[in-house]
Amino acid sequence: MDFTQAYKQSNFLVEFSKGAQWILTAVEDRLIVRRADSFLIERTWLVEPTPITHIGWSWDSEYVFGANSKQGVVNVFKITDETWNARVVAGAEGLARVEWAPDGRSIICFSEWGLRVTIWSLTTGSATYIQFPIHPDKGYCYRADGRYFILAERHKSKDTIGVYDTAGAYRVVKHFPVPTSCLASISLAPTGNYLAVWEGSLEYKLFIYTLVGTLQGSFSPMEDPGFGIRCVAWHPTGAYLAVGGWDDKIYILDNLTWKPVTIFEFQARVPPGVNVWREPVGWLEATHGRGFLSYERPKVTWLPTKKPDLTKPKPKVGTVQLEWNKTGSLLLARYENAPTVVHVYEFPYTLSKEINLSLTDVPRLRSLLIQQQPVVQASWNPVRKGVLSLCTGGSGLYTWSDEWIGEDGEEEMAECVGIPAIRFESRAIRWSPDGKGMALLDRDTFCCAFEVTDSDVLDDQ
Repeated sequence: MDFTQAYKQSNFLVEFSKGAQWILTAVEDRLIVRRADSFLIERTWLVEPTPITHIGWSWDSEYVFGANSKQGVVNVFKITDETWNARVVAGAEGLARVEWAPDGRSIICFSEWGLRVTIWSLTTGSATYIQFPIHPDKGYCYRADGRYFILAERHKSKDTIGVYDTAGAYRVVKHFPVPTSCLASISLAPTGNYLAVWEGSLEYKLFIYTLVGTLQGSFSPMEDPGFGIRCVAWHPTGAYLAVGGWDDKIYILDNLTWKPVTIFEFQARVPPGVNVWREPVGWLEATHGRGFLSYERPKVTWLPTKKPDLTKPKPKVGTVQLEWNKTGSLLLARYENAPTVVHVYEFPYTLSKEINLSLTDVPRLRSLLIQQQPVVQASWNPVRKGVLSLCTGGSGLYTWSDEWIGEDGEEEMAECVGIPAIRFESRAIRWSPDGKGMALLDRDTFCCAFEVTDSDVLDDQ
C-alpha cells in the first residue's frame, strides 16, 4: 500500500468528488481542490466568513460549497469557472446543517431549533421552505433516484412523515402521521418501497411504511430490553433490515413478515469455529511505523470487555455500528461494551431470477478483529465486497479481506499497515467512491492510501 505525504485540512473536512477525480479540502479560510492522481492543486478559493464548517460536492462534481454554520453563510463555486460564485445567507433562523440535493443544482439548509428546511435553487434563485423538521442532522432521506425527499416532521406535537416531489419544486405529495412519541430517525430501503421509522431511546419500537403512508408492519422484541433502538441498516437488496439496540442483540428482519429470520447476540466467550485476529503488541515500534504485518492468530476464549454503569442514562452497552458490505453477504458490527473488537457476521443467501432472497445456510459470526486500542471508525470498501478498513486513533491502518486466494481457495487475511507520516494519528477514514483508495484524517492533516496492484508495478517498470 502506497501513502501520500500529509496535507493540511481543518475540522476533518476532506471529501472525494463523486467520480473520485478530485479531493476537496478546507484549510482555515480556503477551499482547495486537488487532483486525486497527482495531488496537485487545481483550484483554490478564499471563503468568508470563517471558519468553514461544511463542504460538499455536487453529484456531477461541477460545483462545490463551503459553509459557515455559525454565521449562516454558504459560498458556492464552480470548478470550470474560477470567477463564478454564489452566496446563500440563511438569515435569523440560523444554519445547523447544509448539503447538496441529488440534482446537484439545489442546496438544502437545515435551520437551528428545528424551525424549517430551506431548499435553495441555483438555477432559479428561488427558495422552498418546509416547516418543523424534527432533527437537523437525521430524520430525512432521498429515494435512490433522487425523485422524492422524505422528512420527519412534528406538527401540533405529533410526529409525521412528509414526502416531497423534487421534480415538482418540492411539492408535498403525502403527509401521514406515525405512532411514535419521540421519533428517533427514519431510513428508506435501497429499493425505495419501504420506510423504516423508529421510536426514541426509551422504547424499542420500529414501524415499516410505504411512501403512501400504508403501515406494512412493526417490530418489538418479545422481551422488553428497557431501552430503544440505536442503529438500523438496510440490506443492499432491501429484502432484510438489521436492527440493533442497547440489549447486545442484532435482529435481522425480512420484508415479508417483518419478523426476525435470525438474531446475532454479543457474547464475551468466543464461539468455536470463529476466526480470531489480534493486533500484535508493539508492532509499530518493531516496524518503525513502516511496512505491514499480519495479525496474530491466537486461541482466544474470552473477548476484552468493559462493564457498563447501568445507573447512568444511556449506558455504554449495545450496538453502536451496523454496516453491510456491498453485496450484503457480510455484516460489520461494533458493540460499545467491547470497544476494541470488530465483529464480522456472515449472511449467506441466494438470489433467484424473481429477486426473492432465501437463506441457504445458517448466518453466523465469521471473524473477530481484536485491537489494542478502541476502534474509532470501521468501514467497508464501497466497491469490493470483502475489504474492510479501520483505525484506532494511532499511527496504523488496519485491513481485513476475504479476497486472498490460498491453496484451499478463497480465504481471509488481516494486516496492520504503518502510516509513514510523522506523528500522524488516524482518526477518520474516507473511502474514494471507486474503492481504489482512501483518505486518512488526523486532527489537522490528512494523507491518502492506495493499494498497489500488479498492473501498477508493471506500469512503473
